[in-house]
This record gives sequence, C-alpha cells and structure tokens, in this order.
Amino acid sequence: MSTARRRDVPRLALNQKEAAESLGMSVDHFERHVKGDLPVVYSGSLRLYPIAGLHRWLSDHSLRSGRRVA
Repeated sequence: MSTARRRDVPRLALNQKEAAESLGMSVDHFERHVKGDLPVVYSGSLRLYPIAGLHRWLSDHSLRSGRRVA
C-alpha cells in the first residue's frame, strides 16, 4: 500500500512525534510539558495519543486576554 493511499484514511490517534508536530513543538518539549496531561493508548511498545485528547489539551491550555479560558 502506498503512503498516499494510507494517508487517505482519517487518523484517530498519532504517535508521539506526530502529536508533537501537530501541536507545533519539539518532541522534547512534548515529553517534558504535554504528554503527561494527555490520554494515551498502549499497543505493545506503541503509544498513541488520541486526536480528541490533543484538541482537549489545546482548549484547556488556551489563554484569552492573558488568562486561561475556564
């Protein structure tokens, strides 16, 4: 199966590198400051971060006028 074909399938979860990239940060920053706040799905040694959890983290950590949005 080609890479282009696989990418046509909607993603429900991302690996750590993809999750960090999707948030616009380095994997190191993601590991130190974000991943502990996210739900994670383990499948053997693979760790997947649900996209819904990434959206929730963004919403929970969003600022409005210098203050967190409640």
